[in-house]
Amino acid sequence: MTATVDFSAGGYRFLPGVFQYSGGVAALSGHAIERVRFRTLLPLKQGFERIERLIAFCACELRSPAPFTEQGFRAFNESYVVTLQKWGLFDGKINPVARSNVCPEIDPPSEPCFHAFSFTVAATDAAPSFVIAGSAETREGSGSYSERTIRRGESSPEAMREKASYVLGEMERRLATLGLGWADTTATQVYTVRDLYPFLADEIVRRGAARAGLTWHYARPPVRELEFEVDCRSVGRERVV
Repeated sequence: MTATVDFSAGGYRFLPGVFQYSGGVAALSGHAIERVRFRTLLPLKQGFERIERLIAFCACELRSPAPFTEQGFRAFNESYVVTLQKWGLFDGKINPVARSNVCPEIDPPSEPCFHAFSFTVAATDAAPSFVIAGSAETREGSGSYSERTIRRGESSPEAMREKASYVLGEMERRLATLGLGWADTTATQVYTVRDLYPFLADEIVRRGAARAGLTWHYARPPVRELEFEVDCRSVGRERVV
């Protein structure tokens, strides 16, 4: 991760990432991040219409019908960023908005939908607030997902431990770049359909990643052959609409 970039118009700074999302966001001084979860999943078009009223949009959590092929995921991302470009958030190369996008294994939506989103508000004396984008077991850098995936095609307890270790390490790298750590988080979410228990204590709890508990979503990462994803945040105010 490179150094953070201030997005002053939105009241936050971000970790530059890939074109479809940033690695994470943190509120600038004088601001705080709030989170809204939809009581039921909302298709992207309707979700964007709701969010458009908030110009300080900084992160979102999506749900998709099933894992994409690599080509399908790129096509989805190219469609997704069109709205962000219209709003002046995406300049064609750099995207400040953090994101998670996963696929429920049971009762998935029929189309990509919003599960939740986060935005900044003016706030004085607010505790640090941030959202770290979801990351699965693919190394950063160029090359295809298949070339960058940790223990691709494997789901044994040993392989899952290695995948989890990498993903949690990536969360720590992103947190550290923002000057933060697990002790600053208020929530950690894991997305997998595999058994967490063999590595739960050593790779998750002992790191401090479950200091506020752990939310396990029975869902898969958004690209085929990926098995494990994590995101985390620190948000003082959350609501359901």
